Amino acid sequence: MAFRRFLPLFDRVLVERFTAETVTKGGIMLPEKSQGKVLQATVVAVGPGTTNQNGDLQPVSVTVGEKVLLPEFGGTKVVLDDKDYFLFRDGDILGKYVD
Repeated sequence: MAFRRFLPLFDRVLVERFTAETVTKGGIMLPEKSQGKVLQATVVAVGPGTTNQNGDLQPVSVTVGEKVLLPEFGGTKVVLDDKDYFLFRDGDILGKYVD
């Protein structure tokens, strides 16, 4: 749980991407180059938010544990305890999945 020691600032969101599927439904193994980029992730940490023009705190729109849809490009890769996480701005996240 290395991400518990990392707190994003302002409107940043730390996410962990889902792993790509390595086997098709028919049982064929896929090489890494043919696997598509995974655009879904789970939020593991959020910053406090950003201040608006009046000085009021505007909170981040996602919470820890939610599943979100990410853009194909962007984000900052962060390695914590040999695990890859990505840091996005709240406005860069495309949407969240509702159960």
